[in-house]
Amino acid sequence: MTGTFVVFEGIDCSGKSTQLQLLLNYLGGRGYPVLNTREPGGTRIGELLRHILLDPANGELQPKTEAFLYAAARAQHVAEKIKPALDAGKVVLCDRFYHSTLAYQGWGRGIGHELLAGLNSLATGGLSPDLVILLDLPPEEALLRLNKKGRRADRLEAETLLFFQRVREGYLVLAREEPPRFKVYDARLPVDTINRDICSALEGILRAGV
Repeated sequence: MTGTFVVFEGIDCSGKSTQLQLLLNYLGGRGYPVLNTREPGGTRIGELLRHILLDPANGELQPKTEAFLYAAARAQHVAEKIKPALDAGKVVLCDRFYHSTLAYQGWGRGIGHELLAGLNSLATGGLSPDLVILLDLPPEEALLRLNKKGRRADRLEAETLLFFQRVREGYLVLAREEPPRFKVYDARLPVDTINRDICSALEGILRAGV
């Protein structure tokens, strides 16, 4: 039995973690076996790399180094956690996957698509999500949400508004290129409304896989 792979994407503060937790609760209440994980991270090695990538003290990290570290964390994640869970028939919910690299390091940092596509292919072994939930949010709104949290921004959250405008545009381009895989939601809508639509979209995929 093959599981179902669901990825949450969007710029920082778009509500990914909230919607992922709500979907996790929904699936758990219906008896689905679920793996809840995140990128970068999800494994011991991945969490070590996450600290390097997000620590504001590492401001000298070069764009290509950043991309390579994300790919390294992803390779470990896929081999150690994601693929075994899918092979066991689980629903895998992941906060970010390779589309984050395309949006952040591609559109955001300006690294070429060919290089990033090759890195992602090596890291994932060709694995792609069944469903990508993109929570779309204007960067200006994301900045307001971050300020309301009242905590120190991590290395990526501290980027410029222009950077996040490029990342958002990258996500929207990716969504237009893969309409069967992507579901795009306005992250400014009520949390319950978004959750209801996400649950409905996933139920359609799960029923089709029966």
